Amino acid sequence: MANNPLVPAGQNLFVVDLHYIRPFDEIDPLIDAHILFLEANYAKGLFLASGAKVPRTGGVILATAPSREAVETLLENDPFHQHGVARYTVTEFGPSMSAKGMTTV
Repeated sequence: MANNPLVPAGQNLFVVDLHYIRPFDEIDPLIDAHILFLEANYAKGLFLASGAKVPRTGGVILATAPSREAVETLLENDPFHQHGVARYTVTEFGPSMSAKGMTTV
């Protein structure tokens, strides 16, 4: 993605779709640790947006990384993954249109 102020050179965009696979009584105690995981990756410039799905069946993360494998490795550090409460679908995303101020491929 050339000249996109949100995506560093040599990196791609990824949509990470989290699907809860355990009851909320197992998920809720992990929320604070999951938020720390998110904040750490925002600080590194790897996460661009995230949030819970409505209804609350999981969440979505918009990430940037050099490869799908890098994203999958990164997600291994998520407490939701470590405790087996969520399943992840990672989709590489190559935008052909974007909002004003963002350059597309």
